[in-house]
Amino acid sequence: MIPLSWYLLLSAFLFICGVLGFLIKRNIITIFMSIELMLNAVNLTFVAYATQLKNLNGHIFVFFVMVVAAAESAVGLGIIIAVFRSRETLNVDRVNLLKL
Repeated sequence: MIPLSWYLLLSAFLFICGVLGFLIKRNIITIFMSIELMLNAVNLTFVAYATQLKNLNGHIFVFFVMVVAAAESAVGLGIIIAVFRSRETLNVDRVNLLKL
């Protein structure tokens, strides 16, 4: 049996990687993937605690987070494609939708 602390350390590492990717990278796709990585880190924490406490509430909450993440992916990728078609770049510094 793997201790709970290992799952929490892995989750913290994944979340920190997501935050660093969000803050450092300038590509919209990598920023989007970093947000998904942070969501998956939180899901891992929910599952670890739910398994430790032998309670299904964490698993149910993870299911809802995954549904919201899937909807976010569909809408977000659609927005990213629209931005790329109009601006011809995925660099966050060069994309400014308020200017013509």
